Amino acid sequence: MNNMVITILEAQVAPDKWAVLETAYQSAIEKLDRGIVETFLIQSATTSEIWRIITVWRSREALEEIRKSGETPRGILIFRSAGAEPALSVFGVAAHAAA
Repeated sequence: MNNMVITILEAQVAPDKWAVLETAYQSAIEKLDRGIVETFLIQSATTSEIWRIITVWRSREALEEIRKSGETPRGILIFRSAGAEPALSVFGVAAHAAA
């Protein structure tokens, strides 16, 4: 029943590139790709050089549609603008709740 998918991009970003990363993210989210429910830019509370972009997708099909476009995904470009190469993880949502 639940078809949502979450992607997590993670990279180590040098402190002098944090502002570049945040600016690139803010610019990129002005218009979200179709199929994105929500997205977050987060920084590790224990290892401050570790950053993640977590994106919730409406469905696996919505994610695959973007991936098949042949364009480099926006999240990867955001990290690359800050001199980092992110690792990608994809998760299917087994259960979900919201306030």
